[in-house]
Amino acid sequence: MGSSVRVMARLALAGILAGASAWCSAAEGASPAMGGQPAPLEEKPALRVPWASTEMMLGATNAGGRLVAVGDHGVVLLSDDGGTSYRQARSVPTRATLTAVSFADARNGWAVGQWGVIVRTRDGGETWELQRSDTSVDQPLFTVHFSDSEHGVAAGLWSLLLVTADGGQHWKTLKLSAPPEGGPADRNLFSIFGSRSGALFIAAEKGTVLRSTDAGASWQYVNTGYKGSLWTGCALRDGTLLVAGLRGTVYRSTDDGQSWQPVASGTRSSITDMVEHRGQVMAVGLDGVQLRSGDGGRSFSVTVRENRTDLTALGAIPGGDVRVFSVAGVAKWAE
Repeated sequence: MGSSVRVMARLALAGILAGASAWCSAAEGASPAMGGQPAPLEEKPALRVPWASTEMMLGATNAGGRLVAVGDHGVVLLSDDGGTSYRQARSVPTRATLTAVSFADARNGWAVGQWGVIVRTRDGGETWELQRSDTSVDQPLFTVHFSDSEHGVAAGLWSLLLVTADGGQHWKTLKLSAPPEGGPADRNLFSIFGSRSGALFIAAEKGTVLRSTDAGASWQYVNTGYKGSLWTGCALRDGTLLVAGLRGTVYRSTDDGQSWQPVASGTRSSITDMVEHRGQVMAVGLDGVQLRSGDGGRSFSVTVRENRTDLTALGAIPGGDVRVFSVAGVAKWAE
C-alpha cells in the first residue's frame, strides 16, 4: 500500500474521506466514494491529552500572530511563540475530527470537519461553540473560508456547500448546478480560497476549480484540463492563483482563475497544502515532500524529508517562520 493510500486510509478511519480502495481509484482519476459509515459522532468534548501535539493535524492558519491548528479527536492547538510551543484550546465541544480552520481576524474563527461539524471561536481559539452538525449522514466538510466576521463559505463531500451572512448563526445549503459535461453535482470540494479581486475559488475533484464573483452566492465550473483531484489552492499577493493535488499536480492562473496552465512541480507525490510566505510559495505533501518557489509558482525546488512522514498542513505568521503539520502532529520545515 503506497503512502498516499496509507494517509487516505487513516483519514477514512477518522470518517473524513473514502476508504483506501476508493482512493486507489481516485489516484487514477476516478471519484472517491464513501467506503462505509464511520462510528457515529460522539457528543463529547475534544480529547484533552498530554500528547495532543502528536495527533494528526489537518488544517492550520494564522489568527493575529497566533498559530491555530486543528485535527483528530477535535484537538485544537494554539501557539503564541511562532510555533515553538503549543497548548490545547481550553474548550472544544466536539470530538469529531476537524479538517480545516479559517479566521476572519485575531478573535473570530471557524473550524469544520467530520459529520458536517462547524465550530466557532470568539476569543482567538481559546474556547469554541458548536454551530452545526448532522448525524443523519456523515457528509464531512473539508474546507471553510471567511472573508470577514459575518460572511463565510464551507464545503465538503458530494458538493456539500454552505454559506452564512451572520457569522454562522444560520447556514444555508446551496445546490450547485450540474457540471458542464452533465451528470449530478456531486464532486468533492476540498479547498476554498479567495483572490485579491474578491473572487472565491474551490479546488475540487476531476481537475475542477469552482469560481464565484458574488461572495459565494453562485458558482461556475472552470476546467483546468486535469482529470484528477485538486486538494489545495492559494492566491499570491500579485494576483497569481495556484492549485495543486494528486501526483504533484500544480496549475497556475494569471487571469483571476478564468484559465489555468500546468506547472512542473518536480514531484509525483500528492500536494496537500500551500501558502505564500515572505515572497515565496511553500507547499507540503505526502511522502515527506516539501516544495518551494521563488518565482510565483512558475517553478519549484523539492526536498524530501528523511522520515518521509506524510505532511498535511502549513501555518505561517507574518514576520515568523512557516510551521508544518503532519499525520504525526507538529513538525518543522526541513531545510
